[in-house]
Amino acid sequence: MLRSKAKWDVSALSEPSVTIDDSLSVSTLTQRLLRQRGIHTKEAALEFLTPDLDKLHDPMLFDDMQKSVDRVRQAVQNDERVLVFGDYDADGVSATTVMVEALREVGATVDYYIPNRFTEGYGPNEAAFRKAKEAGVSLIITVDTGIAAVHEAAVAKELDIDLIITDHHEVQEQLPDAYALLHPKHSSHYPFPELAGVGVAFKFAHALLEEFPKHLLDLVVIGTIADLVPLHGENRILAYCGLKAITRSIRPGIVALKNICGIEGTMTEEDIGFMIGPRINAVGRLQDASPAVQLMLTEDDEEAVALAEMIQQLNQQRQKVVADISKEAEAMIEADESKLSSVLVVGKEGWNPGVLGIVASKLVQKYDRPAIVLAFDPDKGTAKGSARSIDAFDLFVNCMEVRHLFTHFGGHSQAAGMTLPLEQVDLLRSSLSQMADDKLAPEDFSQLLAIDGKVSLDEITLEKIHEINSLAPFGMGNPKPLFMLEKEVPREMRQIGSQLNHLKLQFKAEGAPIDAVGFGLGELYNQIAPQSSVSIVGELSVNEWNGRKKPQVMMKDLRVDDWQLFDLRGNRHAKKFFDQLAVKDGLAIAFDRTNTVHSTFDGFKLQFVDEERLHELPEGVIEHVVFLDLPNSLELMSNVLHRLRPRNVYTAYRVHDAAFLKTLPTREHFKWFYGMVRKHESFHLERDSGKLASYKGWTKETVEFIAQVFFELGFVKIENGLLTLNPNPVKKDLAESQQYQQKLNQLQVEQTLYFSSYQQLKVWMDEQMDTVVNVKEEVTNGL
Repeated sequence: MLRSKAKWDVSALSEPSVTIDDSLSVSTLTQRLLRQRGIHTKEAALEFLTPDLDKLHDPMLFDDMQKSVDRVRQAVQNDERVLVFGDYDADGVSATTVMVEALREVGATVDYYIPNRFTEGYGPNEAAFRKAKEAGVSLIITVDTGIAAVHEAAVAKELDIDLIITDHHEVQEQLPDAYALLHPKHSSHYPFPELAGVGVAFKFAHALLEEFPKHLLDLVVIGTIADLVPLHGENRILAYCGLKAITRSIRPGIVALKNICGIEGTMTEEDIGFMIGPRINAVGRLQDASPAVQLMLTEDDEEAVALAEMIQQLNQQRQKVVADISKEAEAMIEADESKLSSVLVVGKEGWNPGVLGIVASKLVQKYDRPAIVLAFDPDKGTAKGSARSIDAFDLFVNCMEVRHLFTHFGGHSQAAGMTLPLEQVDLLRSSLSQMADDKLAPEDFSQLLAIDGKVSLDEITLEKIHEINSLAPFGMGNPKPLFMLEKEVPREMRQIGSQLNHLKLQFKAEGAPIDAVGFGLGELYNQIAPQSSVSIVGELSVNEWNGRKKPQVMMKDLRVDDWQLFDLRGNRHAKKFFDQLAVKDGLAIAFDRTNTVHSTFDGFKLQFVDEERLHELPEGVIEHVVFLDLPNSLELMSNVLHRLRPRNVYTAYRVHDAAFLKTLPTREHFKWFYGMVRKHESFHLERDSGKLASYKGWTKETVEFIAQVFFELGFVKIENGLLTLNPNPVKKDLAESQQYQQKLNQLQVEQTLYFSSYQQLKVWMDEQMDTVVNVKEEVTNGL
């Protein structure tokens, strides 16, 4: 048995398959998926399946929009200097670019400023505003930032700079006293509150230009997808139409980025989320993010290529830094094995603040609990970092309950950034952990996978995948559908990747084989027995290679519902297997105290078992049980299995002197030998056993065994190696000989437990776990 890492929500599978409208030209499957996404009418379905730019809301519905437009026009008329103050992530970079281009188009004298993450931190700051004043700036427009800039807004007023804040982050207790505030969640009449920072900037651009800025869609899609805002409503329209725009974009910076990423053909949300977005983010994570804005703004092809190459190098550096910090953070967390805190808070001097959000995400993924990762600055006495969370724990709400611990704080329910005094770190950890303990149930600490439907192997086709993709782009609020493939036996299983950290299963289907690939699931390879049936949850996708397309499953999780048999019989490398398995709660069973194989494996507690010690075994379900040697009877093994009922059985025994490979004398063997002795009146064991064995085609051990059985039963006498008949023997069955019984038992044990096939052994053990079977041995009566 192998438990799933996540909770599988199968509630959608029990919902009735009710169609939305029979006149919709989509299949029942698509209509079912739409209903699961809260779409229940034909009109809503058509709007979702055919996103239309005409359905976007009027930007003038924003509070302060007209005031903001008038102020920019006044700046243009008076030839004032305007500064766009942006942020250093992909949303902020694309929002800055959109705003700068729109202002240039209306004739403004404009420049942009991205704060340095390391020297200035997040958001507007007083020093930057004072520097802007010295440069003659009289109007500052923030994009993707500013909603928490209460002090900076006051500074702007003091400097006689008008401040227009455009942002989408959560509104805090006090709003900044700015000239104007464009925020979808703080607009009394704007219908859609979930825009990304670039979405708000795009709306401002639309209002400024007085016509829809179609030429900026290739920029708005980057921030909308990269910032993980819900992809429904306006965001779905902007993402859907933006992907089409960025696919055909001739903007030099985008062309250069696509080339360096190896992106060809139609772009998808995954290209943005996993290729474009991380590279833009890498710039601001390691240095000043201005080159990323310059890449988007440049009209020079050569400059674009040079900037894209620089960004690629920074991204590679970022990946190494993330890997190093993640390794250190995990070591800190696992140093105290007694208990993981409900909210992880780790920090260290020297960690790069720019990548801590990525590290936090990795910790959440590994440990299934909220994580805060901090960089310590002993000179300033501060800790600065980022947080990521699980679905059940709202970071923004809970951190606001301890807002007094932070010097700076801001973010969303699932992601946040903060600065706090070093001496408050331990209190932050304990306070948030206590909140999590009070508010969450144990099952809340597992990732939830909402399963949309079940599929069989034969249903996984290119046609079905194309149909599912009609719901794209996928993302927050519109997750890619997850399907469950239930209890199928892989015909091939292997680890892939340079570090063997990914898992690939191949299943036999009616057509071509179906591959299932699980990134980061490579460690499960040794936890799945070769002939086990597995259930998997994953996304259906298309694997395209050398022009050929075939369906595949991208696994998110898997489980094995039945108990598993790991067949290591005779395996000389069993210890290596168990080292990789890394069991912590196993039981090692040994039947023979004299056997030198009883060196146990790490994580397994050794226990010797015989008929008298059977009651010492724990009763109930045991997770892992390894058998180190063979018992003296099948009945003993049967009773052990029935008592323990293990979820995973490992047969790690070997046989050196196998009775099964030697012929057990039959009744005819015994009769012939007895008649031979009667005819010759005696038989010298030491002198004649080899000759007789050669003559009959037996082994010498067979001859000696027959003689010893006869001696035990009293049929013969043996003195000084000479065997003679007992003139008055008592009639007995062969089964009454203890040696015969032991040999028969050994033969049956070896035949059942060692020389059987995998399937035969699995079936036999399965039977024993259901009921105790007392093994009846065959009795041979007389000679």
